[in-house]
Amino acid sequence: MSESASSFEDDVLGELGDDRLQEIAGLLGTDTAGAQEVVGTTVSALAGPVQEEAAAAPEEEAPLQGVSTLGGFATGGLMAGVLAKVSKPVANAVAKKTGIPAATVTRVIEMLVPVVLAVLSKRAARKK
Repeated sequence: MSESASSFEDDVLGELGDDRLQEIAGLLGTDTAGAQEVVGTTVSALAGPVQEEAAAAPEEEAPLQGVSTLGGFATGGLMAGVLAKVSKPVANAVAKKTGIPAATVTRVIEMLVPVVLAVLSKRAARKK
């Protein structure tokens, strides 16, 4: 695993917080360590497609810089669309890898999308 993927996972776990991590653990029927593992696997699986899609996005789709390119919460934006697009294949891949039903993984991804968007937005703001 690359250093950037690892720190991205750490950022997502930090942004997620203990309460939401416990909520995910309850959904998965595991403890917080098990939930962290599933979140890590899911974030890893999301990171690749998100980076590829963002790199492939035409300039016209994202003419603004920084947080605007990631489409903060108010706009929905490019990254929200990318996350929605990749969530099903990622859910299937994580389900296959972990043995957790795809529907459950999909719920976890739905909980992670706003957190991933927040982390991406904060990273974009730092780069600006």
